[in-house]
Amino acid sequence: MEELRVVGAAASLRGDAEEPKQGSVLFLGGNEVKSSAVVKYSSAPPQAAFARLQEKTDLKLPPANWLRESAKLGPAGTTILGNNKKSKPFSSFGMAYDFIDSVGNDVDVVSDSENIKKLLKIPYSKSHVSMAVHRIGRTLLLDELDIQELFMRSSQTGDWTWLKEFYQRLIDQKWQRKKKSKEHWYQKAILSKFLYYSINGDGAAQPVPSTSKQHQEGPVSGESDEAGRASWPAPFEMPSSLSEDPGASNQGLKNDFVRNILWTFEDIHMLVGSNMPIFGGGRYPAVSLRLRDNNKPINVLTGIDYWLDNLICNVPELVMCFHVNGIVQKYEMIKTEDIPNLENSNFSTKVIKDIAQNILSFLKSNCTKEGHTYWLFKASGSDIVKLYDLTTLCEETEDKYQNPFTMPVAILLYKVACNMMLKKNQNKKHYGTIRTLLLNCLKLLDNGRHPQIIASANYMLSELFQLDEPKKEDGTDFPISGNSDESYSEEEEEMPDSDENGSYSNSSDPPDDNKAVAVIKSVGELSVPEKYKSVHRIRPSCAFPVCHGTEERCRLVLNYVLEGLKSVDSSVKKEGDLPAADPSTPIPLKYEDESTSGGPECLEKQMALFLDKMGSFQKGKHSSQSGMIPGSWQYKMKLQLILKSSRAYYVLSDAAVILQKYGRALRYIKLALQCHDTYCCLCASMLPEVLVFLCQCLTLCGDIQLMLAQNANNRAAYLEEYNYQTKEDQEILHSLHRESRCQAFAWATDLSTDLECQLSISCKCYEAAYEILLFSNLKNQNPEQHIQVLKRMGNIRNEIGVFYMNQAAAVQTERVVSKNVSTTEQQLWKKSFSCFEEGIQNFESIDDATNAALLLCNTGRLMRICAQAHCATEGDFKREFSPEEALYYNKAIDYYLKALRSLGKRDVHPAVWDSVNWELSTTYFTMATLQQDYAPLSRKAQEQIEKEVSEAMMKSLKYCDVDTVSARQPLCQYRAATIHHRLASMYHSCLRNQVVGDEHLRKQHRVLADLHYSKAVRLFQLLKDAPCEFLRVQLERVAFAEFQMASQNSSAGKLKTLFGALDIMAKTEGAFQLIRKELVAESEQISENKSTAENVSPNDSSAGLNKEEVLKLLGIFESRMSFLLLQSIKLLTATKKKIGGINEEEVVLKTNKQVYSLLLRATANKSMTLLERIEVILNLLEQLAQNAEGSNGGVQ
Repeated sequence: MEELRVVGAAASLRGDAEEPKQGSVLFLGGNEVKSSAVVKYSSAPPQAAFARLQEKTDLKLPPANWLRESAKLGPAGTTILGNNKKSKPFSSFGMAYDFIDSVGNDVDVVSDSENIKKLLKIPYSKSHVSMAVHRIGRTLLLDELDIQELFMRSSQTGDWTWLKEFYQRLIDQKWQRKKKSKEHWYQKAILSKFLYYSINGDGAAQPVPSTSKQHQEGPVSGESDEAGRASWPAPFEMPSSLSEDPGASNQGLKNDFVRNILWTFEDIHMLVGSNMPIFGGGRYPAVSLRLRDNNKPINVLTGIDYWLDNLICNVPELVMCFHVNGIVQKYEMIKTEDIPNLENSNFSTKVIKDIAQNILSFLKSNCTKEGHTYWLFKASGSDIVKLYDLTTLCEETEDKYQNPFTMPVAILLYKVACNMMLKKNQNKKHYGTIRTLLLNCLKLLDNGRHPQIIASANYMLSELFQLDEPKKEDGTDFPISGNSDESYSEEEEEMPDSDENGSYSNSSDPPDDNKAVAVIKSVGELSVPEKYKSVHRIRPSCAFPVCHGTEERCRLVLNYVLEGLKSVDSSVKKEGDLPAADPSTPIPLKYEDESTSGGPECLEKQMALFLDKMGSFQKGKHSSQSGMIPGSWQYKMKLQLILKSSRAYYVLSDAAVILQKYGRALRYIKLALQCHDTYCCLCASMLPEVLVFLCQCLTLCGDIQLMLAQNANNRAAYLEEYNYQTKEDQEILHSLHRESRCQAFAWATDLSTDLECQLSISCKCYEAAYEILLFSNLKNQNPEQHIQVLKRMGNIRNEIGVFYMNQAAAVQTERVVSKNVSTTEQQLWKKSFSCFEEGIQNFESIDDATNAALLLCNTGRLMRICAQAHCATEGDFKREFSPEEALYYNKAIDYYLKALRSLGKRDVHPAVWDSVNWELSTTYFTMATLQQDYAPLSRKAQEQIEKEVSEAMMKSLKYCDVDTVSARQPLCQYRAATIHHRLASMYHSCLRNQVVGDEHLRKQHRVLADLHYSKAVRLFQLLKDAPCEFLRVQLERVAFAEFQMASQNSSAGKLKTLFGALDIMAKTEGAFQLIRKELVAESEQISENKSTAENVSPNDSSAGLNKEEVLKLLGIFESRMSFLLLQSIKLLTATKKKIGGINEEEVVLKTNKQVYSLLLRATANKSMTLLERIEVILNLLEQLAQNAEGSNGGVQ
């Protein structure tokens, strides 16, 4: 048989916690049973070698060292040598507190080794079993529930009467205390003396005082009562200090075991407490020492006991000392793996394994409710094992604290949850587990008795909901912990195959058993492999709740925060002792002395006070109105809860902004800032992260005020949202008012109806955020926050600048009587300019070239408004382009050029670049147009004006991009065409007015006029919506040709010019077709409206056509055409010279006469409609065009 490999038995029992080590694997009786043990803690010193006693040693005589402390054994000596009291009912809790990491997670069972052995011996033993079972996560805690002691206590104190009555009614009607026999005490005494002899005491055997002997050999009348009082605390009254370290209390919750062992038996992980004495000696690193009466053979129960003790403690061998009537006879050494095969105590290790797995499955399947005390009970001599839910039975009485397990369980649930929360590497899949632990803990606690744990548990519950995560899709915030080992059900869920008596009962059970949760009908079933391998082992998960949206998540957080605040407030003082928190009644604050002088009516003053308060944190003059002591648990907890609620309200506000519910958003950010104000009142020094959060709140508040200003149409709806408040919010506010007036941020969170005020508040919020970052030196640690605040400051200053600029423009349009610029306008210009300037500085400080360019562009626009304001200072009859206009237009141009320099190149931001270019082009064009139309002849010479107009127009063209395809391209083309038209007109006008002068200059003007006319025509032809402009340019070209013809002398030259002019007229056909198309569409629309009798607005296409303009141009066109045709007829008739052959001349003459005749008739007929006249012109133009193609008489 393979030798047992001992790892961590002798070596690891030297004291304190050990590193986990690989345990040993035993091969027993051909059946492999895996067992490994790792000592997690040991208070025992290194093993003492045991002394073999001489034969005939009388164990009835006490050794000299009996019941005395030994230097070899240390303080744990008496415990090791078996002189300890029996296992305490809370022993598993003491272990659980010490090894909190294992509870609820890795370990299946926590218990005293005696309880484990008792459970595994159930099928072999007739003795009764009574144990309390508690579930924490996936871990079961097992403790002995000594009915004898329990009911003795009940008789004296009245506790547990409900259980006593239940026990008598259901199980044992004639209950009476069973006294232990003298034989029991005799055996216990000689075992103790034997162990003291074996540690080789050096004193001679001496008699000991009779009291001690009596204490060991027979029960003293008060002993069991004393033990009862030590083991069973009164219904648990827990002082607030205890909650921080419940394990340190002497309420029976200490870990009294000499060693704690992590024992893995097959696939079951157990944290076991053991006091078994282990000795070293000779060639044996570790042995256990047993005393046996030679007259009584070892039975199966004893064999299982010895075998399990050695497995649990990883001890390879057992030393047996045999005695007869206390006289030592002989020693025998037995290997651990041989114990199952001893004579008279044969047992199968495989069966023990099956029993262990079946019992664990049974308990895990049925002990499903955390916080409940279950009672596993088997009556003496019975084969039936029953499981009761004592908590449910206890709830039928008046007080749940009648169950003394209530508080230890609650504290353990709390501690396990705390431990899981503290692990930074924990995956969120444990959140469901933590939440269930805390909720079950809260169910067990009473607010009046345990406010600190309740407040702390509620705070931890609120912490489970992460509020500062990046935004995700709703419903995916937390993974649902599926069927992992950590998942378990908060509420017991009945499975289809289970009836009222639980999944292991059947209908043949006695009717009284309906109180049992589950029943094992026969202990023999436990030996059947996998008999209770239950599908219920892992219950449906109590997963973390899936929050459908941010609001739901925040509301859950606020609900927990409120419960926590209630616990804190109730523990500080009764509410009646406090002044009523009425917002209308001023409650004096430390910093209020400065603020009450005169009352802060204006925003600037309130801001200054706020910043002064922010600066006063260094002074530390802050205190609580409710009387909380700084540093107390209430003080610390309330600070945390207030901060959490502030964050929740911030997230709610942010979510409301996304939904465009700005009234609701302002209400939430107001609550967030009220929470923050209370925090400031309580806290003497502000943590950097809290200040950064305050900046975020103020920034969001600024955003909301800006949005409210921009959406003034919905003001009534926003006001309604703003004034609504939930009961929960009111209660939280009431708790805040216990500490503070919550008015420090009132200036930022009021819902104003004035647009200017809203914009101003928004700006002040950003400025306050910026100031905080500045004086707290947080700028460098939070560069992103700093940039965001500056960007918003730049933006709001732009908004305010635009607001004042628009106001100035409105004042300007209303100015009729007064010819001069008003003081109001000038004030508005200054305010607007100042805002733009500050905004530009903000954007430049963070290298935001694009936004700086936009603000420079707006400043340019302001300069143009200033220029326009100076244009009507004199009557229109002597209106001239003034120097003030020129000054402001040139300033505007400077700002636009700065904007372009700021951008650098188009690639930086094409849309902004194009916009600035367009505005610059417009400014040059406007200035040139005004100079041209209202020439300042009183100050400048005509030539200089023409030069300046020409330069300005050419610059306007430079910045007018006609080639880039964009939405603005048609506008650019129209602008360029207009510029060319105006320049051509100007040069045409120069020629007409220049009667005598430089011939070279005249020629230059003629060439320029011709060039610009042709460019204007080309651009107007590209546009499909400017037929009138095209017509006007062509008519001016015709007039230009007529002007040239007047200075010509030869008939040939005149004819050539005439035919050129007629050719220009022929090219207007496209424009007339466009006009006809629009007129036809208009008439169809009118007739359609009449037939359907519907009040439909006229078609947009005809709305663009100016009929008066068309009639005017048509009249000019007809007269010029008539003139040109008449002149051509005269010249062709008068001349005798051949023009390309007689035939062509006659054809041209004939056509021209025919067209002229038709034109005269048409113009004479005054009853023709506009459309008919257009039709005639188109017809005549067509004939002329055919004539031009059929002959060479026309100009090519």
